Amino acid sequence: MGSTATGLIGFAGWFALLSIALGVYRVGLVLRGGKAANSFATSGADLAPFGQRLTRARDNCFETLPLFAALALGAQLSGRLDVTDPLALWVLTLRLGQSVTHIVSTSVPAVQLRATLFFGQMLIYAWWAIQLLG
Repeated sequence: MGSTATGLIGFAGWFALLSIALGVYRVGLVLRGGKAANSFATSGADLAPFGQRLTRARDNCFETLPLFAALALGAQLSGRLDVTDPLALWVLTLRLGQSVTHIVSTSVPAVQLRATLFFGQMLIYAWWAIQLLG
């Protein structure tokens, strides 16, 4: 399996893992009587800070996974995996770092690190798009 496929599948797997973690967190709240199963705000705004951060980390994956998938698919369909393969695992690494940082802290340094990790991903995606269209 090439790096692009590994990165894309790893990203999707990470999204699934965060979704499972959020589900377990919410089920725990329901089972302890802390919330009704049908009362959760989709934004996570009604959760404790950890739950809010976990929700946003998961949502961030949901928001950017389609971008990775579209570029990976475009590279595959055009026979240009040579464009995406060298940086695909970097995207995955940056994504994992962004998510973990988001879950761990909302301090100013953590937010700055998270923004840097996000921006790194966006730069790679832009580079890929330019290279694939060029």
